[in-house]
Amino acid sequence: MSIFDPHPTDSIAGFFDELANSLLEQGEMLSPAELHGCLCGLLGGGLRGGEEALLAELEQALDLSLHGSLADAVGTLRNLAVESINEGSFDFQPLLPEDELELSQRIEAMAQWCRGFLSGYAQARVKSEGQGEAVLPDSAEALRDFAAISQAAIDDDEDEDSNAAEEAYYELYEYLRVAAMNVMLDAGVGGDAPASLAHDG
Repeated sequence: MSIFDPHPTDSIAGFFDELANSLLEQGEMLSPAELHGCLCGLLGGGLRGGEEALLAELEQALDLSLHGSLADAVGTLRNLAVESINEGSFDFQPLLPEDELELSQRIEAMAQWCRGFLSGYAQARVKSEGQGEAVLPDSAEALRDFAAISQAAIDDDEDEDSNAAEEAYYELYEYLRVAAMNVMLDAGVGGDAPASLAHDG
């Protein structure tokens, strides 16, 4: 299964390397985690509009160009994020590397995801400033936590309990997953979302 399929069903973690290669092929030195985080941040910040609007804001927030199969992949990721909430399954997943990667690299990718989310959220809020909508308390708390996670790192020279570190990582992952969903729900992504967020056109 590929992220470039119209309706992928696998865990999106398996798409990380594929998307990384596609970014490199198009000359973009950007982590797939940061790209996905920014995409979700745009949704969580209340971006209105369909796939075309999302691509335009994503390009502006991250200073990159999305076209061809890469733009299609971003559209697929958007649909997966929205559908995971809109259909009530709440199985949203941040796009992060699979477990085979070193823990330090996975934590760096998580930090990149959070940085992307914050960038996208800020971009969407700038666009919706005229609406005068306050950031809800739960979302504000999540954003503060994302800012802290965005600075996370592990010193490879540290003598650490690998099992404890892995357990802490998965706890942080689960928090990130649920908090991101809550921010998007606060923005109206889901059952009460405007049609433009849930469906293009």
